[in-house]
Amino acid sequence: MQPLQIAILAAGKGKRMHSAMPKVLHSLAGKPLLAHVLQTARTLKPRAICVVEGSGDDVRRRFPDPDLVWARQDPPRGTGDALRCALGRLPADGVTLVLFGADPMARAPTLERVVEHARRGALSLLTVDLDDPSGYGRIVRAADGTVAAIVEHSEATPEQQEIREINTGVMAAPTAAFARWLGEVRAENSSGEYFLTDVIAMGVRDGVQVTTTTAPDADEGLGVNIRRDLAELERRHQKLQAEALLDAGVSLIDPARIDVRGNLSCGRDVTIDIGCVFEGSVTLADNVTVGPHCVIRDSKIGPGTEIAAFSHLDGAQVGARCRLGPYARIRPASTLADEAHIGNFVEVKASSLGARSKANHLSYVGDSTVGADVNIGAGTITCNYDGANKHRTVIEDDVHIGSDTQLVAPVTVGRGATVGAGTTVWKDVPPGTLALNEKTQVSRNGWKRPRKG
Repeated sequence: MQPLQIAILAAGKGKRMHSAMPKVLHSLAGKPLLAHVLQTARTLKPRAICVVEGSGDDVRRRFPDPDLVWARQDPPRGTGDALRCALGRLPADGVTLVLFGADPMARAPTLERVVEHARRGALSLLTVDLDDPSGYGRIVRAADGTVAAIVEHSEATPEQQEIREINTGVMAAPTAAFARWLGEVRAENSSGEYFLTDVIAMGVRDGVQVTTTTAPDADEGLGVNIRRDLAELERRHQKLQAEALLDAGVSLIDPARIDVRGNLSCGRDVTIDIGCVFEGSVTLADNVTVGPHCVIRDSKIGPGTEIAAFSHLDGAQVGARCRLGPYARIRPASTLADEAHIGNFVEVKASSLGARSKANHLSYVGDSTVGADVNIGAGTITCNYDGANKHRTVIEDDVHIGSDTQLVAPVTVGRGATVGAGTTVWKDVPPGTLALNEKTQVSRNGWKRPRKG
C-alpha cells in the first residue's frame, strides 16, 4: 500500500473575515479551525503532515507540534502554488491528500475513501451537492458523466453556475502526478492566481481516471470564508454534538441551546438544561443535573450532583451528591468531597472541602483546606493574600464559622471549634473552643434619627 502524506493549505489571510488574525486560527467549538483539520488528519495515520503557512509565524507558534512539517507561501499566489510549496517539503513518492486549514467538517471515513481511489492511481476528488453553491468551484462533467474539469465560481459561465455539485477542494493523487501537473499550472485567470483545480483538466488530458467521492453529508464540504460562515458552522457542529449526546442517553432540555467546546463525557441519566457551555475535558457521572446557563470547564462531577443555574466551574473535582449554586463559582485546583454544598454567590479557589461541608451564602473560600462537616456562615471570607504572597487557611472537621467572619491566613481553626459571628480570626483557634472578638453593645436613649431638611 502506498504511503500517505497530507498537505494542509493554511496560508490564506482571510481578508473577508476583517481580522488581523489568520483565518485558520479563528475558533470553532473552542478550538482553532486548523486544530479540527489536524485532528482529522492524524486519524488517517499519514507518514507526514505539511502545513502551508503565510507571512508571519502566528500559525506556527500556535501549533508547535513536533509531528508537523512547515512550508511558507509568501506572497499568497493561490492553491496551486500553496501545494507546490508543500510538495517541496514532503517525500516525492506515495500519495498526497490535500486539505484546507479553514475547512474543518470533513470526516475521516469520507477522506479514507478519497485516499483509497488515489492509491489506485486516480486523481480523487471530494464533492458535495449544495442547494446554494455560490462561491464554490463547480464539477463540470462530460456527456458520459466523467469529470472534465473544475471551474471556479468567478470563472464559471451562467450555465455552469447552475451546477449544484461543487468541489470541496479536498483531493488526493499520486505525489509524482501532482508535481508534474503543478509544473504546468499558469496564473492565466482574472485573479492572477495558480488554481489547484487546473490539474483536473490535465489529469483528463493525460488519461488519468478522475474519480469523485460524494460526502454523505453536505456539511463535510463546508468551509469558512466570512464570519457568517463561521457562525453557521458553529451551529452545525453543535447540532452534531447535541445529537451524539442524545443518542448516548443524555437528556437535553433544548438540543439547540448547548455548546460543547471540547470533550463532554456523560454517564447514565444526565440532564442538561438550556444555555450551558462545556469547555475542555468535562465528565458528568450518572444522575448529574446541570441547571440553565452554567459554564463548566475541565472538571469532573460525581454521581448524583446537582449544579444549579448560572454556576461556573473551572478545573474542579466534585464528589457525589453535592449541591452547587445557583451562582456558585468553583475555580481551578478545587476539590469538593461527597455531599458538599456550595451555595449562591460563593467562590471557592484552590481549596478542598471535606464530606458534608457547607458554604451556602455569599462567601469566599480561597487557598483553604476545609475538613468534613464544616459549616461556613454567610459573608465569610478567607483573607489569603498579603499583597505579595498567598497563605493557607486550615479549618478542621466539625467547625462552625459564624456569619461575617474574616479568617486572616495563615491560620488554623481546630477540630470542633466555633467562631462567633462578625469575628476577625488572626490567631490559631484551639480545638473545641469558642473564638470571638469581644464587643460592647450600647443603647442610647433620646437619640434622634437624622432627617432631610
